[in-house]
Amino acid sequence: MLTRRHIRAKVMQSLYAYAQTDTGNLHAEEKFLLKSMEGMHDLFLLSLSFFVELKDAAEEFLEKSSHKYLATEEERNPNRKFVNNKIIALIEKNPFLNEQLEKRKLNHWKQNDEYVVLIWNEIRESQLYTDYLKTRESNFAEDKNFLLDIFKEIIAPNEKLYDYLEDTKLTWPDDFPIVNTVLLKTFQNIKATDKSLVVPRTFKNMEDRDFALQLFKKTLNNSEAYTEEVKGKTPNWDSDRIAEIDLVLLKMAITEFLHFPSIPVKVTINEYLEIAKEYSTPKSSIFINGVLDKLSREYQAEGKLNKSGRGLM
Repeated sequence: MLTRRHIRAKVMQSLYAYAQTDTGNLHAEEKFLLKSMEGMHDLFLLSLSFFVELKDAAEEFLEKSSHKYLATEEERNPNRKFVNNKIIALIEKNPFLNEQLEKRKLNHWKQNDEYVVLIWNEIRESQLYTDYLKTRESNFAEDKNFLLDIFKEIIAPNEKLYDYLEDTKLTWPDDFPIVNTVLLKTFQNIKATDKSLVVPRTFKNMEDRDFALQLFKKTLNNSEAYTEEVKGKTPNWDSDRIAEIDLVLLKMAITEFLHFPSIPVKVTINEYLEIAKEYSTPKSSIFINGVLDKLSREYQAEGKLNKSGRGLM
């Protein structure tokens, strides 16, 4: 689930938080970093399971409507297209998802079903739902597009749902953009021939997990030396004027330059420029690009860039 850019962003957040608290407990901070990344996966799993809860809410609504004393013909014989949505069926029967929900005790929607009902009512009253129910036959592409539409237009923008998740876990607000992107890609990649839904794990492999820990540890252990490196390349800048996030990103990039031989210099620079655009000031990417360009040229001239393969390209 987590790409290297996601991992870098998480490490940046942890380093920034460490700088604010300065606990001195490296082991505890490493555990927090891993917990934070697993927490992002928790949010993804909850977001995925939310569709199953919506289906259950819809089914309960249809069942109650059919038993009304003066039920209409439509209420007695309702359109069950949403309840029978093929994508939701793949989610519901996914063994890995169900196992992880139970293992991680992710029963938030059972305990706080008012948010499910809130979103279901909004969906039910929407034009998207009206258009979706114009036919009774379920089409795979239509089912998928409907879920993508209600997620983008109704679920993701809902402020009450956002507030609830924000109050539930401190790190989740920063995770929403990444989780939403992964969720959309997961849906977009589903094919009509698929018999099961591929639910990504937190890390693609153990190398990515190790990358996160090593990047965090090596940046932290060399923090003071890297601060001096940055000062040497910014003679016209008072260190107090450098945004704290920018300084953290610069230190992480230096760590990759000097301690990760398999990562090309250009890849490192591009990654931190993109992260700066999202998390820091409007001018940060220009500033960071200038400093990293100077440092990489100097390191290369001094033979400090021990890059392998395409590392110097």
